[in-house]
Amino acid sequence: MQVFIDELKKSGFEGDIDDSIELRDEYSHDASMFEMMPQLVVAPKNAADVQRLVNIAHKVRSQIKELSLTARSAGTDMSGGAINDSVIVDFKKYLNHIENIDRDSAKVQPGVFFRDFDARAKEKGVLMPTYPASRDLCTVGGMVNNNAGGEKSIEFGQVANFVNELEFVFADGVTRRVRPLTKAELDKKMKQKDFEGKVYRQIFELVDKHYDVIKAAKPKVSKNSTGYNLWDVWDREKGIFDLTKVIVGGQGTLGFVTDIEFRLVNARSDEGLLVIFVKDLKRLGELIKVVVDKKPSRFESFDDNTLILSIRFMPYFLKFLGPVKFISLVLHLIPDALLLLRGVPRLVLMASIKGNDPEEIKQKIHSLRTELEAKKDYYGISGFEEAPYERQGEKFWIMRRYSFQILRSKVKDKHTAPFIDDLVVSPEHLAEFLPKIRRIIKKYKLFATIAGHMGDGNFHIIPLMNIELESERKKILPAMKEVNELVLKYGGSLSGEHNDGLIRGPWLTQMYGEEMVGYFREVKDIFDPENLFNPHKKSKATWDFSMSHLREHF
Repeated sequence: MQVFIDELKKSGFEGDIDDSIELRDEYSHDASMFEMMPQLVVAPKNAADVQRLVNIAHKVRSQIKELSLTARSAGTDMSGGAINDSVIVDFKKYLNHIENIDRDSAKVQPGVFFRDFDARAKEKGVLMPTYPASRDLCTVGGMVNNNAGGEKSIEFGQVANFVNELEFVFADGVTRRVRPLTKAELDKKMKQKDFEGKVYRQIFELVDKHYDVIKAAKPKVSKNSTGYNLWDVWDREKGIFDLTKVIVGGQGTLGFVTDIEFRLVNARSDEGLLVIFVKDLKRLGELIKVVVDKKPSRFESFDDNTLILSIRFMPYFLKFLGPVKFISLVLHLIPDALLLLRGVPRLVLMASIKGNDPEEIKQKIHSLRTELEAKKDYYGISGFEEAPYERQGEKFWIMRRYSFQILRSKVKDKHTAPFIDDLVVSPEHLAEFLPKIRRIIKKYKLFATIAGHMGDGNFHIIPLMNIELESERKKILPAMKEVNELVLKYGGSLSGEHNDGLIRGPWLTQMYGEEMVGYFREVKDIFDPENLFNPHKKSKATWDFSMSHLREHF
């Protein structure tokens, strides 16, 4: 690695180069259950530094055959996508500038924390709405590379829908702008005699030659972050070719994003909440349909285990919220504590309702409650809470968003093991699907919390395990196999938002078949012929390699 360091310094690299054991250890894991010790951590100062990294890496590859580069920002990835045993490239330290925000769009660098971007955007009355539950922890670069979604996905979809343009460092070490092209613009690109022209030619040949097969492979669910989104690259009818569609969600396996232009929407905050406490899940599918037909702007859920653990570890919310918000949370939860005396609900549903003014919102929420209350016993509902003003419902959003952070830090000898954490099935199947999932969890004696986006059928099932024990590690493969088979039986996706990384990459063939995974690998080889960027992830992942890097110590 010393030759790489020496060449970087000679090239005029302006950022940080650090091989200290302390920093390498800090960057050896993300929010997944995997661990890899990098040999080096670098923090580029600017896009020119990123170009230098790529060029020097190619230059010394013959001397350091296993040299590779993995992008990282906040390290909140749950699939193992932000770790590597070679070089970690930290985008958070310097590439963290908000360049411009106007009424329709914003330009930001990948290391910007979403919370900072969001605060600035809201000052101008706008919003980038496809943020994940980790909105207070993640960066926009991670959101782009994972094709994130979240509580507003039911209305706005995923990040890919809101990327206008990317600044992207290709494998030849050159930074270029990537945006949707007309067929005439594409033809011009494909005539170029450089690496960019080659990428455009080969990707176009791939998606045009296998157009029908690729389009048919698109998962029939509302959100998906598995594989590469080849089906959205070329639209014959509209004559639009958009290479951003495979870069978004590519987990840094194709090159490096150094700048992002997002599309924005109005940040209207006139929104209230109806909370529905469900004690019996038999007719959950019917209940979901009634709510979804009302077109909620958000429709979320969390289960009894999440609720119990949130209450049990309530003091730890103080760390994340600060004293003022924490006291407000506790005071607002007192009425719900009285409600729970009647029994802990199996599921808490949260339906957000928009309107033109507070009174309209209040009426809509009450109308939905009245409709459901008429068949309360039929739907297995134990109670409701109306929160027509946003501040009244904030306690539920806090539990939904922060529960995973609490679990990561405070459950005795058990730790979050996100390996079945992001499955998606169409909502109409949930009444059958959820009891079957619960049976699998019970069969393997997994203590797991279940939270999700009900309108999308996207669930985050987070088992708590002591994977330092061999007996616990042995559960992962058979449990994951049963869950994945069940998800695919219902025509679902293995990941709606969290992507493939090390954990789901090995299962892509099960989901898509050999032919389609072959096309995914072609994409990787076209963009990255030397396999320099983030190896062993997505279509290049193998189960044996991934499992050999399970964390041994927490």
